[in-house]
Amino acid sequence: MEKQQIERKLKTNKELKVFIKTFKRGETFKKDDITYLQVLKDKLLISRAVKRGVTSQLFNEIKLNSPFDDKQWSNFLNVHIRTLQRYKVEKDHIYKPLQSERIFELAEVISMGDLVFDSPDDFRIWLITPSMALGREKPINLLDNSYGKDLVIAELNRIEYGIFV
Repeated sequence: MEKQQIERKLKTNKELKVFIKTFKRGETFKKDDITYLQVLKDKLLISRAVKRGVTSQLFNEIKLNSPFDDKQWSNFLNVHIRTLQRYKVEKDHIYKPLQSERIFELAEVISMGDLVFDSPDDFRIWLITPSMALGREKPINLLDNSYGKDLVIAELNRIEYGIFV
């Protein structure tokens, strides 16, 4: 089972490895160390990546590993769903910096959720369940802006360390 999880990890971050290696700072990562959690900790690298823009291939990889559907992603990115679906087909599309920033912010939430919860289903259920710690708001409803994302990340950190409100 452990070998399958490692293989799944390697498949799910293939585009991230390609994208990160295009940055001088990304060359410092060992190939095996390039995971979403590891890369998202390097804020300078993410800042440069946001300026360059997320590729459609990288976004599709992030989207495949997320609990969000196309409609939710279009909402988060403030893009019409048809436009988002058109970008999915275009292999050379580069997302604008504001959209790229949101994509990386949500990738951070997804990575943290995967770390905290035993399964993607448990994480998905948590996202749609009102949380007392978040003012009885569903965590997924807070992910449409940076402040809400910070609240969700903080709550995930509290859960990880066993601090419940």
